Amino acid sequence: MPGLSVCLLLDERADRAVRGLWRRLEYDGVRTLATYTHGRHVPHLTLASLGGDDPVPAEALAALSSSLPLEVDLHALGVFTRSRCWLLPTVSIDLLRLHESVARTLDGRAVHRHYRPGAWQPHVTLAPRMAADALPVVATRVYEVLPLPALLSRLVLVDTRTGEVHDLPGQP
Repeated sequence: MPGLSVCLLLDERADRAVRGLWRRLEYDGVRTLATYTHGRHVPHLTLASLGGDDPVPAEALAALSSSLPLEVDLHALGVFTRSRCWLLPTVSIDLLRLHESVARTLDGRAVHRHYRPGAWQPHVTLAPRMAADALPVVATRVYEVLPLPALLSRLVLVDTRTGEVHDLPGQP
């Protein structure tokens, strides 16, 4: 199914902190994932973004949940080209192994090139289309809450067109 992403969700405390950051940035005039596209985004870390119509091996992906939760610290601010602003987590061996396992599980499917091993930059998006002059405002707000400890505790599929979160089989 096109428009699916394999994502890790943050624990409740970190989720609340990121949503609070989204609210403060929106108040400051910076558009965040809270209001972007369908407005149903949840704080997450994407492991793979899929295109094409290949079936997703949901049961095989669910089996990878045994490596969760993963502890990370969201500790820095980053900006990709095209102005996507994000929080950088610590990149542990366990996180890299999980990403590699997801890539192997999805082998042969249309995974976006930025999510392939060797190209992937783990991140939690704040503002998908930030104007360059907003960077000082964003940095000020971000550094009010960082470092932010988080548990990456749930592996899910997210329909990027609607924001709908789909639990994988056998997950609590």
